Amino acid sequence: MNIIVCIKQIQDPEIPASKFRLGADGKKVIPPEGIPPVINPYDEQAVELALRIKEKRGGQITILTIGEEGASRAVKHALAMGADEGILLQDLTFEGSDSLATAHILTRAIQKIEEFDLILCGRQAADWDEGLVGSILAENLELPLVTLAESADFIEDRWRVKRVILDGYQIFAAPSPAVLTVSHELGPPRLPSGWGIITASKKEIPVWDAKFIGTEPTQIGADASRKKLIKLFIPQRERKCDKIEGEKPEDATSRLVEKLRTAGVL
Repeated sequence: MNIIVCIKQIQDPEIPASKFRLGADGKKVIPPEGIPPVINPYDEQAVELALRIKEKRGGQITILTIGEEGASRAVKHALAMGADEGILLQDLTFEGSDSLATAHILTRAIQKIEEFDLILCGRQAADWDEGLVGSILAENLELPLVTLAESADFIEDRWRVKRVILDGYQIFAAPSPAVLTVSHELGPPRLPSGWGIITASKKEIPVWDAKFIGTEPTQIGADASRKKLIKLFIPQRERKCDKIEGEKPEDATSRLVEKLRTAGVL
C-alpha cells in the first residue's frame, strides 16, 4: 500500500495580530521573527489519515511539498509523525505558482513516483483557503476524487470513504488509486514522538527540480498564473458609540428605532 500525501508549509495561523506585517509592495506577508512557519493544519490531518491506514494495511507513506529549502521543515514534521519518505520540489521557476500551476507540479512529481494506491491532500490551505489543488490533481491524473473525507479504509479492492456533508455524511466506494481531500472532522493529528523527531532529523530529503520531473515551463510560475494579486491589506476596524437618551424609556426606544431605520438596519 503506497500512499502519497501532498503538504504545504505556511505561516503559523496562530500568529498574534500584533505580529502580522505586510511588505512595502502590499503583496506579501513578512514572516515574523521568532515564529517559524508550520505544516498546514489540514495537511497534517491528511498525514494522520495516511498513518491510520498504514497501521491497518501496512505500506509506505511518501510526503511531497513545494517550496524553498526551509520547506523541508514541514516534511520532517510529517516524517516525525511516522511517514517513511519525503521529497522537496524546489525550483526558481515554481515561484508565484497559483493552484493550477501547483497541481501541475505535483502531478509531474507523482507521475515520476509511478506506483501509488492513494493520494491525500488537506481539504484546503489555511493561508489562502482556496481548496483547489486536490481536485485539479485528480483531474490531471484522471483519478476518482472524494473531497472532505472524514475517514477511509481499503476494503474489498476499493477505497471506502466517509465524506462530510452539512447535515450528516456520505459513504463512497472508489477504485484504487484515488485522490482524497481530508477534512478536520478526522480529529486531532498525533504528536511527533521523541524517537520520531530524532529519526526525521537524520533523514535526507531529496530535492527534485523542474527539469527532473518534466514540468511544462508555460504552466508553472507567476507568468502562468490565471489570477493576479492586486493588494493585500489588513482591514481597519472602527468603533463608534452613540448614546441615545430620552426623558422616558419609550422616547429612547423611539429614537433608537428611527436611527436604525435611517441606517438601513430596519
